[in-house]
Amino acid sequence: MIRILALLLAALLALPALAQSVSDQPHTKVELLAASAAPAPGKPLTIGIALSPKAGWHTYWINPGDAGAPTRAAWTLPAGTAAPAELQYPVPGTLVVSGLMNHVYETTNVLITGVTPPAGLAPGRAFPVTVKVDWLVCSHEQCVPESTTLTLPLSIGDGAADATMGPRLVTAREALPKPLAAAASWAVQGKRFVLSVPLAGLDNVQRAWFFPAGDLVINHVTPQAVTRAGDALRIETDAADPGPEGDVTGVLRVEMAGEPPIGFAITARPGSVPGPGAALATGAASDNGDSSGEPGLALILLGAVLGGLILNIMPCVFPILSLKALALAKGNVDAGKARAEALAYTAGVVIVVTALGGMVLALRAAGSQVGWAFQLQDPRVISFLLLLVTAIALNLAGLFEVTLTSGNLGQDQARSGGVRGSFFTGALAAFVATPCTGPFMAGALGAALVLPTIQALSIFAGLGFGLALPFLLIGFIPALRRRLPKPGAWMAKLRAILSVPMFLTALALAWVLGQQAGVNGMAMGLAGALLLGLFLWWLGARQHGGKSLLVPGVLSLTTVVAATLLIETGTPPAGATVASTAASELNAVKFSPAALADLRAQGKPVFLFMTADWCLTCKVNEKGAMASAAVAESFKAKGITVMEGDWTRSDPEISDWLEQHKRAGVPVYVYYDAKGGERELPQILTVDELTSLAG
Repeated sequence: MIRILALLLAALLALPALAQSVSDQPHTKVELLAASAAPAPGKPLTIGIALSPKAGWHTYWINPGDAGAPTRAAWTLPAGTAAPAELQYPVPGTLVVSGLMNHVYETTNVLITGVTPPAGLAPGRAFPVTVKVDWLVCSHEQCVPESTTLTLPLSIGDGAADATMGPRLVTAREALPKPLAAAASWAVQGKRFVLSVPLAGLDNVQRAWFFPAGDLVINHVTPQAVTRAGDALRIETDAADPGPEGDVTGVLRVEMAGEPPIGFAITARPGSVPGPGAALATGAASDNGDSSGEPGLALILLGAVLGGLILNIMPCVFPILSLKALALAKGNVDAGKARAEALAYTAGVVIVVTALGGMVLALRAAGSQVGWAFQLQDPRVISFLLLLVTAIALNLAGLFEVTLTSGNLGQDQARSGGVRGSFFTGALAAFVATPCTGPFMAGALGAALVLPTIQALSIFAGLGFGLALPFLLIGFIPALRRRLPKPGAWMAKLRAILSVPMFLTALALAWVLGQQAGVNGMAMGLAGALLLGLFLWWLGARQHGGKSLLVPGVLSLTTVVAATLLIETGTPPAGATVASTAASELNAVKFSPAALADLRAQGKPVFLFMTADWCLTCKVNEKGAMASAAVAESFKAKGITVMEGDWTRSDPEISDWLEQHKRAGVPVYVYYDAKGGERELPQILTVDELTSLAG
């Protein structure tokens, strides 16, 4: 009897050991956690394995690095319960021991998975969860494999959160890497692995490290050079041998000023990566961003203003500005009215440019890859611009009169135009200027895409202010108005002369329409322009006769609407587009991230240009310096491959490349040398600059 009682007592004392959920090993404390002690049938239950290495010891991430081993778990679950998913690991740290890189945890780390009790289990039924855990725990001197079996004696219930284990698992889940929706890309350049990861809040990033999930991606111990390239982090290090293939997965650990480290789970695809960018901040980012090595907001604003100022010499803007300026030279325009019209013109320009910029930011925030002048990728917008510019040209030629466009149509009409006419003239000038980018604009608009919304909108407003600045100065400085030629009969001849660049602009837009929508689209646009011209001629004849303008006015507007909406927006037929002269002369190949990466991996020099048929600056370069025979001969002799990215219609790959290079639009010219270097060229090219590129 005594022997039986002793055996029963021993069995009772052994139960806690057989069903323990905590094990204190020589170098590690291990715990099995569940979000609820009473899981609900048919409902997922979060399970965690917490490993707490003793001081001076560490456990390992799923890819341990150059040494070590990941933690393994073998589960024993009640009948009918599906096996849990693979363990999810928190963001690891780095530890170099004897020249070997280790991906480790030196403090408590919780590995998370989940189980789902089968539906239909009765409340109160036992639901034990058992796991055999094997892990490697190491110090700087030695490594010890440890193992234990843990059991949680759960019972089916209502799924209420456990007051002790639940909060720990919530904290553990927050420590897991966050999925990154943005598309990351990678490339191997020579023997270097380069990773580009779009990321918000780059001003505050102080350090970053990439942990690849696979072994044959990088040399783990090689230092990683991390820079800011546009709105992406660029990580460069030694590639593994033979190197990665296909998608690369892993975790990016980022340390920001004043915040705990955060991890991002990324999947990077082979593709284009930017060149080295600006250094990361070494301390808390200052308000003006000086610590990041990037130009401050004031300098970016100055670039936007200067870029807008240069737009005034474009052929579609200069005639409008010229006539508005000469209108203020009239002797009967007092200083107060001149200032009012100048302010109204400025308001029209700034509002339209800022609104277009706001649309770009909103569409990008919604996930679209668009840039400055994105609307010109739609042939319907090109058709509308064709008709609008045709109407302006006919107005300047004297076919009909509208105070809105000139402000110089006689005493009564000038007075009736006034502030409202100046406002809409400014809005018109801003809209027709969007096909152009020039010096100073590219960097400013590119920066606007990665700045906070208020600062970004201020950049677009600065661009509009620069565009309006000449007329604003004329309106506020009487001395400038006095230097303008006195009005007279010669102004009618000037108007006719200024119609010529507008007609040329219309002709260029018709060509762009043909490139976008094919011959049928161009024919539709030209037919609309011809019909609009006839109706405007009728309107002008009735206008001079003092008759009603309602019928020809309505027909003119109907023509504009119909010719815009009837344009097909699909892809033009094959062969409908014509390669540029420069692209043909230089034997340019079509841009793709994979093709560019392949050429760079082979060590071949590449001249890449991003262009669009509606971009005036692009066409000037392609008809000028890039079309030179000397450039073609130089490129051929040096073995430089020319690659063209045509952004006339929306192209996600080009949009992604522009975003990585912190550029809001085209043109962009980049030279990749044979040694893996990358240099961006100015937006206005010269023959000497192109022929001086080294092979």
